[in-house]
Amino acid sequence: MDAAQRVAEAMAAWPRADFLPRRERRHAGRDGPLPIGHGQTNSQPRTVAAMLELLDVRPGDRVLDVGAGSAWTTALLAHLTGPAGWVVGVERIPEIVAVGAANLARTGIPWARLALATPGVLGSPSHGPFDRILVSADAQALPRSLVDQLVPGGVLVIPVREWMHRVVRDPGFDRDGVATGDGQVEIHGAYRFVPLVED
Repeated sequence: MDAAQRVAEAMAAWPRADFLPRRERRHAGRDGPLPIGHGQTNSQPRTVAAMLELLDVRPGDRVLDVGAGSAWTTALLAHLTGPAGWVVGVERIPEIVAVGAANLARTGIPWARLALATPGVLGSPSHGPFDRILVSADAQALPRSLVDQLVPGGVLVIPVREWMHRVVRDPGFDRDGVATGDGQVEIHGAYRFVPLVED
């Protein structure tokens, strides 16, 4: 089964409507972003599918979901990793974390969790390194701190200045064994997201 098939299966297993505010559920089939409160959105399904296909999550992967919002992408990622894997979603707005954590709890997926982001820390270094990192917010520049949270060969998918980037960490090492370089970067089309807050 290829990445597109696996993503389609995950999206069928975890419908978007279950992760939306009640007032927005009737719009769940609309291929557009929907508000989840506090100026944040649930990304359009076509965009989520494209990002997950680029991420190419494998069973057993450890995955970080940055800007997890209502936890829809966290549940989709957990479906893709299966019980041998592990997913942590981080979100910076406490009220959204509470809703997203409740949504995730209803899935009955024990290998996924949603946590409040630590102020001043991008991602979740204490839970890393990760095989895959998904970012659902637009960065102004490729965040080296997230690349550093990947294992060698790990993949980061992130919009940067509205262009989707797929980064494979493939660092060289200096004489002291310190990783150098950000890895291999590919650009995959233009997308609009809420801004990534990095401080």
